Amino acid sequence: MTAQRPTDPANRLAMLGGARAVPKDLRIAAWPRVMEQDEEAVRLALASGRYTTASSGEREIPGLEEEWARYTGTRHAVAVSNGTAAITVALGALGIEPGDEVIVPALSFIATAAAPLHLLAVPVFVDIDPRTYNMTPEAIEAAITPRTRAIVVVHLHGLPAEMDEITALADRHGIAVVEDAAQAHGAEYRGRRAGSIGAINTFSLNVSKNLATCGEGGLITTDDERLATRATMLRQFGELIPERGERSYVAHLLGWNNKPSALQAAFTRSQLTRLPEESKRRDENVRRLLDRVAPLPGFLQPLVPDDRTHAWHILRFRVDPAAFGLDDHLAGPLRATVQRALRAEGVPAAPYQLMPLPAQRVFRERIGLGGYPWALPGVPERPYREEDFPVTHRVIDDSFALQKAHLHPDAGPLLQRYADAFEKVWEHRDKLAGIAASLPYTHPWDQAAKIAEAEWDAAFGAPDGTS
Repeated sequence: MTAQRPTDPANRLAMLGGARAVPKDLRIAAWPRVMEQDEEAVRLALASGRYTTASSGEREIPGLEEEWARYTGTRHAVAVSNGTAAITVALGALGIEPGDEVIVPALSFIATAAAPLHLLAVPVFVDIDPRTYNMTPEAIEAAITPRTRAIVVVHLHGLPAEMDEITALADRHGIAVVEDAAQAHGAEYRGRRAGSIGAINTFSLNVSKNLATCGEGGLITTDDERLATRATMLRQFGELIPERGERSYVAHLLGWNNKPSALQAAFTRSQLTRLPEESKRRDENVRRLLDRVAPLPGFLQPLVPDDRTHAWHILRFRVDPAAFGLDDHLAGPLRATVQRALRAEGVPAAPYQLMPLPAQRVFRERIGLGGYPWALPGVPERPYREEDFPVTHRVIDDSFALQKAHLHPDAGPLLQRYADAFEKVWEHRDKLAGIAASLPYTHPWDQAAKIAEAEWDAAFGAPDGTS
C-alpha cells in the first residue's frame, strides 16, 4: 500500500469526517460456516431418533469423542453440554472437594473461575504474562498452598501456555493440571496438541469457537481411563450407562445432567473434517495482517514463541504510549482513542473482558453460594487488591481485541482492509495523541462496574426499592 500523507483530505480519519478504510459493504462473514454437509449430518442424526447419551445405540456422540481423541492425540474424550460444564466435570473427576483451592488466571472468561465454585472449591487468582496473556509458572508457584489441589491453565485467545514448566511445577507439588483449551482448538505446543498435556483437559464448542457446534457443547480429554470413566459418569447423574442394553438408573456418584446433544455432536463432527484446512488458512490470513501491523511501533501485537502455534481465536493488540509521544500514564486514554478511531474506520476493535476476574462481584464480594466456599472452616481471607494483579489491570487498560471477523477462512481481503485502517490510524498518531491527552477517561473496570450496577437495578430495582 502506498501511504498518503495525513494532510491529504482524502486520508482524513473517519472519526473526523473522512472516508472509512473498510468499505461498509465488506462485511464480516457468518461463523460458523454452515455448509450442505453440515445440514446433511444433522438431518441424518435427526432421522436416527436417538438424541442423547441416554439413547441406547446412539452413535454421533461416541463418534465425536473418538474423532476428537484421535485429533488431539489423547486416549479418551468425553462430550458434555458446554465448555463450563466441561471444566466442572473435569474438576469433579479429579475429586476436587469443598474448600480445596484451584489456581486460575486473573484474565479469562468467567467460566474458568466459576467452575470451581460449582464444586464449592476456592478459585485462587494469579497474574499473567504481559505478552502471552497466560499465567506464568512463577505466579502459579507463588500461589500454591497446602490446600491447592488443581491448576486450571487457560490458553488465552488460542496461544498455549508454558505447559512443560507448569506441569513440572505441578508434579513437584502433587497438583493436577487442567488445560482450559476453550479458545485453542488445534493449537500445538512443542509438537503436542493443546488439550493433550494436562491430567484432564477441556474445550468449548460454543457457536463462537474455532471448532463450533450449532449452539453449545463441550469436550473433555484425558489419557487416564479412570478419569474418563468418572467424567462420563458425572455428566449423567453419576450413572454407568451401557453402550447398548438397558439403563439401570443407579447413581454411583453425585453427578449432573450435562449430557450433550446428538444433533450438535453431528454438526461438530462435520465441522471437524474442515478444521485442519480452516486453521491453516486462518493462520495465513492473520499472519498477513500482523505482517502489516508489525512495522507500526505504536501497536504491540500478539507474541507467538517459536515452539508453539496460535489458534487465533481472538487477536489482542496493546498500544505503546511512548511510540505516540505520550507519557505512560496515558496508556488507557490512548487505547480508548485508538479503539474509537479504528471502529470509525470499520475495524471492530473492542475490549475483551472489562475487569480482572477477581474484581467480578461474585468473587470480590464472595457472594458465591450463600457466601460459600469462602465461609468454610479454614479457608483463608484473600481480599481483592488491585495491586496483586498489575499486569492484568494494565493489559485490560491498554489493549483492544478483534473477535470473530478473522475466523472465516475467506477473511483475508477483509483483514487486509483492517491493515489499511491500522496504517491510517498510525499516520494520524499525533492527532490521536492530542485527543487522548485532552479527554477525560474512565478505566474499563469502572465502566464495567457502572454497567453492572445499571443491569442489576434494571432487573431487581435500586437498593432503596425504586425501579
